[in-house]
Amino acid sequence: MTNLVDAQGRALIRYTADLVVFAEDRVLAIVRGTNPFKGRLALPGGHVDHGETSLAAVVRETAEETGLRVSASQLRRVDIFDAVDRDPRGRVVSVAYVVAFRHRPYVRPGSDAARAVWVTPDDAMVPGRMAFDHADILAAAYALLRDGHLDRH
Repeated sequence: MTNLVDAQGRALIRYTADLVVFAEDRVLAIVRGTNPFKGRLALPGGHVDHGETSLAAVVRETAEETGLRVSASQLRRVDIFDAVDRDPRGRVVSVAYVVAFRHRPYVRPGSDAARAVWVTPDDAMVPGRMAFDHADILAAAYALLRDGHLDRH
């Protein structure tokens, strides 16, 4: 994937969605099985398909990458992440969501995830440990959790 431009030279932007899943004192991460960032931790998520909302995409991508089934009604939007250099493959804008569970649900790797793991937020946010800007997304979602703004399912 490279930076693509339209006929007027404007950047074509890719649209993605990411999900932060908290359970007990952990956050769900995948270990990326492909480049870029192969072997690093990442949040479940991916590209929004044609005719799909970011909410539908994050539900689908989470199931594909971790086997975890979440419903759109459980999710809360965290923010939009659109730093110009957030993805080395080109211009990507992501809508991030969060969900919190009382107990850790069973997960399994799938799709482009080499593994699905539960880690502490502090361990995940060690500089250089997470792919893309996922540490920033995790930090924003973790603030919502710490401040008591999330219901646990």
